[in-house]
Amino acid sequence: MQPIRTLDEFFQRSGASVSFYHMGRHVTACPNDALRQLENTQSPWPAPWQGQARLAIVFRLGDMPEPAIWFLALPLDEEGHLVPAQRDAFLNRLLETLGRNVNQLGQERASDVDNLMQDNPLAFTPSVHFQAMLNARATHDLGLPASRHLAAVETYLRHPDTMDWQQLGLQGIADAAVRLDDDLAAQMATLVARTLPGVVQTFCYCLEHQALPEGLVNALRDRGEQARVEGDLETLCACVRAVGATPSPIVGDWYSQLLHDDTACGPDVLAAMAGRGWAHLEDGERLPLFLTRLADDTRTDFIAVVKDLALIPRLRLPLLMALRDAPEASTISARLADLTAR
Repeated sequence: MQPIRTLDEFFQRSGASVSFYHMGRHVTACPNDALRQLENTQSPWPAPWQGQARLAIVFRLGDMPEPAIWFLALPLDEEGHLVPAQRDAFLNRLLETLGRNVNQLGQERASDVDNLMQDNPLAFTPSVHFQAMLNARATHDLGLPASRHLAAVETYLRHPDTMDWQQLGLQGIADAAVRLDDDLAAQMATLVARTLPGVVQTFCYCLEHQALPEGLVNALRDRGEQARVEGDLETLCACVRAVGATPSPIVGDWYSQLLHDDTACGPDVLAAMAGRGWAHLEDGERLPLFLTRLADDTRTDFIAVVKDLALIPRLRLPLLMALRDAPEASTISARLADLTAR
């Protein structure tokens, strides 16, 4: 039998029931092929974050009564391909702990699984919002019921004046976001238009991981514009992030409007666009404008943001072309010159 050389091979040979989820820019389902192609150097990671392929692995080995979850951050090179050394070390530790004969893992080995994350340089702890969204997404995908907190959120959305929003469980809000139907979306749109900034922000941090219906996108854009006028930067950025995963011209047009506004487009708004709405930068006019805004503002780390975006396969070529085509007298060229002079 051939030796196990990749994590993908380990899970295939073990017979584990396994699901992968992106945990970088958004919490979304990750096709098994993505890890396979990354480990076999067939393609770069499709959704990099801060130079890493961040993923959650939800799996059962042998007779484990409950799924285990590993959060792994695999290091990537400058082109988004795997840097294998730490993966190899973890895989060797995995095989030594669970045994080389992964085809015959039993319940007695299940207790070893969690120990593999201790002192593991690949392990990371997601934010509480990301953890709540993963739990909501995984239970939904597995056909399991939502958490007990969902009922209170649904009641609050129907009758917001009868409850203190701070009593809502974050897991319930995440469950509502994942299970978003027309009624819930309409109720959220109404809530966004009239409620306190803290409520809007909390819901936004869960809504930002998926495409949203047009009515809710419009409500978030309008509330974001209200926040811009009022100088409420945190709510503005939350709304910018919340609509970022929605492939709608409404979002792209709003981003362009913000990029043209000297008073609105500071480092936080630019970071929100790059972190959650990067797909809307894949535009011949919007991308150069974004880069110009990024270069013009001395408070931004221009090179770090550009390097991070360049790891995204779909954005890499348009980004390199936009940098190449920047006028010689532009701040973009000046920032790039500073880099080469270091």
